[in-house]
Amino acid sequence: MSQPSIPFIYGIRTILEALKADQDLQKAYLLKGASGPLFKELEQELRKAKIQISYVPAERLQRFTSANHQGAVAEIVPIPFASFEESVEHLLEQKTSAPLILLLDGLTDVRNFGAVLRTAESSGVDLVVIPQQGMAPLNRDAIKTSQGAAFSVPIAKVTHLKDAVMYLQSSGIKVLAASEKSDTSLYESDLTEAIALIMGSEERGVNPSVLKMVDATLSLPQLGQIASLNVSVACGVMLYEVIRQRKLY
Repeated sequence: MSQPSIPFIYGIRTILEALKADQDLQKAYLLKGASGPLFKELEQELRKAKIQISYVPAERLQRFTSANHQGAVAEIVPIPFASFEESVEHLLEQKTSAPLILLLDGLTDVRNFGAVLRTAESSGVDLVVIPQQGMAPLNRDAIKTSQGAAFSVPIAKVTHLKDAVMYLQSSGIKVLAASEKSDTSLYESDLTEAIALIMGSEERGVNPSVLKMVDATLSLPQLGQIASLNVSVACGVMLYEVIRQRKLY
């Protein structure tokens, strides 16, 4: 199926989150004859935001995506990336509690990327940092899987992750990396201070050259025979341990 050249997002909740985050939507395409409370809420919010709505047949929506669009597609201006150094500086100056930063190294699956963003937003991550190369794109599928969290959590793109690690360390932020080979359990670590957590892909994990630079590596207890967890699951476990230790609930 040929994709339209215009950038778009799909899914009712994803579009609602985009509206809540004041994202610049150009136009919405809604399935003609669709109904339901959530669909009606989307219609109301689109009208409130004065977004043009076109009611179209299912075939028209299928031209955008064959995925589960839930009868809703919207044209959107691409999500802008935050400035890495400015974001870190702002966090250190303005945030009253210890900053929590998430670095992603080598995630290539867009749905894993989206799931990680969703967890990052729900666990209070202040900034997500991704490398320019070797990373899944922040495309419509990642945004849909994130349930719109991509609009809420700041995302910075850096040329080299190693430079980001050095900058964080020089700023007084402890850099930790998830590694199944680590002898230090997540649950034995102090996560109450300002930290940056690096998550790698299932296939490779965090790049060895990056691992050499970090302040500590952390592992999750593995009681079964499968070597590692899905990265989005492992990320969720680690971020919620931060919440538990900081008593943010």
